[in-house]
Amino acid sequence: MDFSGPVSHLGRMPDPIVSLENVHLTLPSRAGPVDILRGIDLSVRPGEALGIVGPSGSGKTTLLMVIAGLERVSSGTISVAGTLLNGKNEDALARFRRDAIGIVFQSFHLIPTMTALENVAVPLEFKGVADALGQAGKHLDRVGLGHRLSHYPGQLSGGEQQRVAIARALASGARIILADEPTGNLDLDTGKAIMDLLFTLKQEDGATLLLITHDPALAQRCDRIASVRDGRIMSGAHP
Repeated sequence: MDFSGPVSHLGRMPDPIVSLENVHLTLPSRAGPVDILRGIDLSVRPGEALGIVGPSGSGKTTLLMVIAGLERVSSGTISVAGTLLNGKNEDALARFRRDAIGIVFQSFHLIPTMTALENVAVPLEFKGVADALGQAGKHLDRVGLGHRLSHYPGQLSGGEQQRVAIARALASGARIILADEPTGNLDLDTGKAIMDLLFTLKQEDGATLLLITHDPALAQRCDRIASVRDGRIMSGAHP
């Protein structure tokens, strides 16, 4: 991917769409405070695909959670899609996620009592989109599930459920997609098909992708890789 543009008449690079400066997260425990994130600096450009790698327990998922405003940091500054998350209340953070963030989880996190169509329509309804169900149907068509609109998650395969989750993440026009091991519960062939789909849709929508993965080959498909160890980014923090 070419990150040479757009640039201003002064030759400036576009501002980062994700920017973390000296971010720390410390949580209490019976044994005493536990440092989860320890001085994270991270910059991601608009439209970039960033692979996030590292061992279990290194802080990768927590990093995505603070970027989504789902976890409050102890110190440091977080700016995402032009919004400074520090000091925002829960309502403001919910509006921020509604407008800017799409999340794809390893475990799909679909609502079991809703059909595929209704699951995808949820973020659209929260956003007040007219004809949310009609728009949801179009997004399910994009992921190849136009024939499964009325099926419930329990009636779908793992790959189909993840397709629904991707459609839901992209449906409301999210500028940033956070994907946490999206192929972790899928077989090899299904996982490859899901990632082919996710990268294709990301490219079509011009979205920014932050992808946690344990798969080195999958990480290599991204524009850049950030390696997380013990709550710190050891390499790849800045383009």
